[in-house]
Formats: sequence, structure tokens, C-alpha cells
Amino acid sequence: MSLKIENAAYVVTVDAERRVIADASLLIDGQRITHVGKADELHNIAADRTIDARGCVVLPAFVNGHMHISYAHAVRGNFPDDFVGRERLREVFRLQSAMREEEEYWTSLLAIIELLKSGTVTFVEPGSTQFVDACLQAYADSGARVISGAGVVDRESDLALPYFATAEALTRTADFIRAYDGRLDGRLRAWAMPFSPDTCSAELLSGARRIAEDNGTWMTIHHVGGPTAELDRIGALGSNVLLSHAPGISDDEVELIAARGASVVMCPSTTLKEGSGLGDRKLPELLAHGVAVGLGCDSANSSNFLDGVRMMNAAALGFKDGRRDVAYVSAEQAVEMATLVGARAVGLGAEIGSLEVGKKADVVVFDALRAEWRSLLDPVNNLVYAADGRSVRYVVADGRVVVDEGEVTFADERNVAERVQAIAEELLARTNTRVNRGRWPIV
Repeated sequence: MSLKIENAAYVVTVDAERRVIADASLLIDGQRITHVGKADELHNIAADRTIDARGCVVLPAFVNGHMHISYAHAVRGNFPDDFVGRERLREVFRLQSAMREEEEYWTSLLAIIELLKSGTVTFVEPGSTQFVDACLQAYADSGARVISGAGVVDRESDLALPYFATAEALTRTADFIRAYDGRLDGRLRAWAMPFSPDTCSAELLSGARRIAEDNGTWMTIHHVGGPTAELDRIGALGSNVLLSHAPGISDDEVELIAARGASVVMCPSTTLKEGSGLGDRKLPELLAHGVAVGLGCDSANSSNFLDGVRMMNAAALGFKDGRRDVAYVSAEQAVEMATLVGARAVGLGAEIGSLEVGKKADVVVFDALRAEWRSLLDPVNNLVYAADGRSVRYVVADGRVVVDEGEVTFADERNVAERVQAIAEELLARTNTRVNRGRWPIV
């Protein structure tokens, strides 16, 4: 089908000139954008469906570069806000490892509903799903654009991670990529996903990178400061590598990451929630060195929200406060990291991340005829500092309307939420997990 989004107050293109077009329209034919421009210039072009976007702000749909999708909604809220660090991670992966196939489908679907309703179409699931085909069904149902992989480790860990001998871990990595890459009409990309340098041997890390290169795809790992030079030495750092989180990296590591063309994704809301020093992260330095840095929400029990607008807000506010300098992470930079720069960080910058002719039709339409959007003078400023995802009115994913008048088109949200509630209660009971009821009495 063809689709026309017409008479928008503003279209924020994030194109090469970073044009913000007032009184604009946008046309989609199939999966691609065919026209972007002034509404009066495109007035006579018809489409199968027309969306009246008067009073609306239109942007490229957001990219979430690190999003554990398949389990967290079942335990969201069960970790008190002072339960952090390694202790929390051990509990996270213990509960994740106890999930069943049908449970992963429903929790994944609810997470995707939350992502799409707040404007995110593309996300990187960093290898934490156990039942890939169940999650694949949720991806197919929703129309989301997904990067996934087989999470592997070959070193003993205190985390309940999928452990394999090195050769088997590499075989699983290669088999996953060959089986899944390019499915769902190209919306699913498969990457190599060894968990981290401390849980994976040099042989696994370097071998996973070789497999990714041989298959024309990428690798992502959870990364902290220190081992960057070793990754480079063993051939596990390069332009098809995404480093997730990256706390504690030094200025020298920033330069090395930039020199090798690697990308980074940071999860500011998780860092803020854990009180682990967002201002200390090297995001401004990475951007200054030309590194593509994306943003992520991590999971529904890490940052606890999946709202792409709040994700941008956390980055913009967190670094201003953390560095005691309002020059850091402008509203425009935050939007770039959630759109075009975030798309580049995951290797999709040629396809998504901006509203340009020929690009994939991943689009979010915000209803700006709402109190939090007014006065509407600078739409980028209002988006990052005043709005949130609840003002999303339409979302288009690969040319398909998946959020229509604020509701998803592919599922009954209330029914899915009720199913996940039942899953949560049963999961906590069978794993003998203490249920957190908060610090105040529930009577």
C-alpha cells in the first residue's frame, strides 16, 4: 500500500542538512519513502491511505541499540531500587534462565508493544533469548526491525549464562547467523553475540568476529574499560563491532575505538538508576572522535522503561548534570543518537534513521496538540525536554502502520499485559523468588 502523512506541523528529517520542514508531508510506497517536502508541493499526490497530521511532529522511528527483550517484563518492579550491581545481575539471569518458551513469546510481545508505542521500531537484542523461534513469532507479529543472535560464553561465570565449549559456541554462532540472518523480509539481522571479554576466551571473541565478517554481519559484546587493547590485539575490534555500555573506558581506549571504526551503545537510564556515574562515561569524547554512539534502554528491570523519548531525555540531562556543563549532549545530539547516528552504530545507517527518499519507511508521528508540546516553537527541544512517548499517535514500521491512533494494530495490549502478569506470578512462585511489595504496606 501507499501511505501519505500530510500537513504535519513539522517533519524532522535528520537528513544530511538536518532539515526541519514546517507544514510538511511525507509519502510512502510499500516499504520505502518516496517524497518528503512541503505540504502544498505534495498536495496533489494521492495514496491508498492518508493520515491527517495537522498539529503533529514527524520523525524517523527510534533505534534502541541494546534491549534485552524476552524476560524482563515478567519481573519488572521486583527489584528494589537499591538492589544493583553484580547481585542484581545474578538474579536477573537466574530468573531469565527459568523462562519457558510460551512465556518468552508473551513477555517479548509486551516489550515490543511498549517499544513501538513510544516510537522505537529497531532494536538490538543482545543474545539473551532462549527460545528464538518464539521471539521470532513476536517479531513477525509486530513488524519490528530486530538484530539478534545466539548469546554464548565459554568461561565459567557466576551468571546463569549459556555456557559451551569454545568450538561449540562458535558453531552455534555460525549456525544462528546462517539460519536467521535476513528473515522477515530483511527485518531480522543475525549477529555474533559473545557475552563479554570476562566470560569469553580470546579464541571465542576473535572467532566470533571472523564468523561475523565471513557472513557480512556484525558482533556485539558487553564491554567495560580495560580490555579494549586486547580486543584489538586478537582481532575482535573493528568497524563491525558494537561495544555495549562501555563504562570505565579511558581516553586512550576512546582513541582506539575511533581508530578501528567500532561503535558504542550506552544505556543512560540504567546508569542513572544504578547511581553509577553517568557523567563519568566517555560519550562526549566518543562523539568528538567521530564514533557512532547509539542509545539503549537495556531492559525493563534495568532502566525499567523502554520509552525512546525518555531515553533521549536521560542522555541529554544526565551528561549536563554529570559534567556540570550544559554544553554536553544537546537536544539535537540526543535525537541523532536515537535516529541516524544510532542507525549507523548498528550498521543500518544507509537504510533507516532519517526521513529521506529511498530509505525504509520507519516513521513516528507525535500528536503535538497536547499540553506538554506547547508552545510549539522548537520541535526538537520540546521532544527531548518536554514530551514523552505517550504522545505517539502513529508508528510506521517498514511501511506498515503498527501503531494507529495510539494503539498497536497487531495485538490486544490489555490481554497481553494480563497474560504477562500471570506469567510473572507463576515464574516467581516456581523459582522460590521473594516478591517485592515495596517499602510501604499493601493492605
